Amino acid sequence: MATVVLFHSVLGLRPAVHDFAEALRGGGHEVHVPDLYAGAAFDDMDEALRYYEGIGVPEMIARTEASVAGLPKELVYAGFSNGGVSAEYLAASRPGARGAVLMHAAIPLPRIGLAEWPRGLPVQVHYAEDDPWRTPDGVDTLAASVRAADAPFEFFEYPVSGHLFADGGLPEYHPESARSMTARILGFLEEAGSPS
Repeated sequence: MATVVLFHSVLGLRPAVHDFAEALRGGGHEVHVPDLYAGAAFDDMDEALRYYEGIGVPEMIARTEASVAGLPKELVYAGFSNGGVSAEYLAASRPGARGAVLMHAAIPLPRIGLAEWPRGLPVQVHYAEDDPWRTPDGVDTLAASVRAADAPFEFFEYPVSGHLFADGGLPEYHPESARSMTARILGFLEEAGSPS
């Protein structure tokens, strides 16, 4: 069993995030779901981005760090989109991580103020083939950092357009891709939760 911290996207803690957490719990894992927005959630991306920008990056980092302050070190960090940035940041900066699952997110480490990936720490990344928010160098640059640390890096693309394709409340929802992604993540967590 793995202990997972699952971060929501820029849209906030929507029902789909809780649904995904339940799917992971159904696989026998313990899942914590922080609410970095203190109850705010959105259907509209532009509205959500304005809210996020009003909080600002330094405060979001502080909230991200505070959300795990009382948890053990041996965690898998997972997140959707902007929550994937939170997951990537904590996996790389908080000692004891067991893995990182980045859904619709992967950015070069220098952009989050970090120089290198922890040795041996596995990463799994998921993206739609046609994701309007995907940066050209994000996946390749992160992959190079992870592999330079002798760590496993898995990258999966899904034959869909859109960003948050696993959120059943959004028009871009694609059930088959969401199921496939969930199955792959459950496999990753089985490995991450195994004794070292």
